Amino acid sequence: MSDSLVKLPNPLYSAAQVRQLDSLAIDKFGCSGSGLMQLAAKAAFQCILTRWPKTQFLRIFVGCGNNAGDGFLCAVLAKEHAIPCEIIIVGDLSRLGPDAGSAYQKAKLNNVEMCEFEAFLARPVAAHEYAVAVDALLGTGLDRPVTGKFARAIEILNSTLAPVVAIDIPSGLSADTGMPLGTVVEADLTVTFIGLKRGMLTGHGRDYCGEIVFHDLDIPLQVYTSPQSPIPSVRRIDINFATSYLVPRKASSHKGSNGHVVVIGGDTGFGGAAILCAEAALRSGAGLVSVISRSIHRPAALARCPELMWHGTEDFSGSSANPSLAGSLIDAKITDLLNKATAIVIGPGLGRSRWALKLFNEVLSRSRATSTPLVIDADALHLLKDRMDSSGACYGNWVLTPHPGEAAAMLDTTVVGVQQDRFDSIRKLAEIYGGSCLLKGSGSLMIHSSDPNAIELCSEGNPGMGSGGMGDLLAGLIAALISQGIAPDKGLSCAVCIHGEAADLAAENTGERGLVASDLLPWLRRLVNPSKMPH
Repeated sequence: MSDSLVKLPNPLYSAAQVRQLDSLAIDKFGCSGSGLMQLAAKAAFQCILTRWPKTQFLRIFVGCGNNAGDGFLCAVLAKEHAIPCEIIIVGDLSRLGPDAGSAYQKAKLNNVEMCEFEAFLARPVAAHEYAVAVDALLGTGLDRPVTGKFARAIEILNSTLAPVVAIDIPSGLSADTGMPLGTVVEADLTVTFIGLKRGMLTGHGRDYCGEIVFHDLDIPLQVYTSPQSPIPSVRRIDINFATSYLVPRKASSHKGSNGHVVVIGGDTGFGGAAILCAEAALRSGAGLVSVISRSIHRPAALARCPELMWHGTEDFSGSSANPSLAGSLIDAKITDLLNKATAIVIGPGLGRSRWALKLFNEVLSRSRATSTPLVIDADALHLLKDRMDSSGACYGNWVLTPHPGEAAAMLDTTVVGVQQDRFDSIRKLAEIYGGSCLLKGSGSLMIHSSDPNAIELCSEGNPGMGSGGMGDLLAGLIAALISQGIAPDKGLSCAVCIHGEAADLAAENTGERGLVASDLLPWLRRLVNPSKMPH
């Protein structure tokens, strides 16, 4: 995880909640709107000088809301620091509110150069060395697609060779969902205030925000904690959350006290998924790991990881001579093994054949009978959806780990539908399926039946994770943590943070492109032993 994300606050808010915080600060706790605007402009300007200390010119695009007021005052500060500045007025000045109007007047009194957008378009644009462009167009209140001259202004900002700074949020980005509302400013730096907006850290939010810097504008702590304060709709978690649950083992611990994970998957041609999942469980501290899979994959599995116990479904005596007898022996073997498990994973490379369905039904029955925590991943999620459709039975003693494509199938919608509002999508998953649910992706989201009103967002991870096998690795990690005594909801949240941080460390070491799941294994072992991590 980048240093800038570590410094971000954990509570995340919707746009409406941030407006509520702003109103509380002004109406109940003695802050002035103009004072907060001045502090916002100062914070943005100082961030510009810190990031680009050679800045010699600012071009600030303003709309007509409070975001524009921040831009006007930022220009005044540039003037005071003898940095040439130009304001491009895109919005209707007659619509400025009182505070933004006062900021405009202050910019005029300081003789800041201003230009109407139409006039700016009609003239040649002068190039300036060490210039920075500032987006103070729309702010967080946007709830519809950007059109007209605002869309054109955003296109100009995105085509500039100068770095771009967004004040509060990149214009055109939904503060609530992280989805583009038409065209969006592609910022190199976003300086955001009062409450961190949840949409900036999930979906496409990270694509547009660049580095994120948060400033609370020195508002009183009571603004966040009073009875009138909004409860954060989402909570950001990172590797620091996970390490609080990774306590040292007792000196007397042994393999039997560190959990027994059983992994079911790996149909013909897909053995690698089950192997990766099982090895991740071992490297994450499970005392024993058994795999129920196709026999053909045993040589590859044991050559790679001899510590695994491989149970091939074609191994049993008499299987070729008497298929019906083989079936009963397989069921008995599986039942015995599942009864010994402290956590079960089903899905990696499982497929959707009759073989897969038979295993899935057995696992679901055993998990229900024994209350053994169950991690349902990959193809098993589709089998769960089919079972829910046919029986409506929701057992709920499980952790579900869909990516957007799998979530779309589970919700009878499209990937676009899932991504359009990831927060709404994961709430629907929890309502329908129960248990603990994960929605993978940039800014992975989690929700738990133990607290269905709270959503967690993990800020770990990077684009290098977009390769095959990453989900198999995560499923094994989740099961390993649960098998060692961490509750399923906390085990899921810890595992997602560790998984993302492992990918970040691996990418920091050798780069994002070409990162594969196996590259994370050494980092997983380090991260589940936080005392062994370099400081």
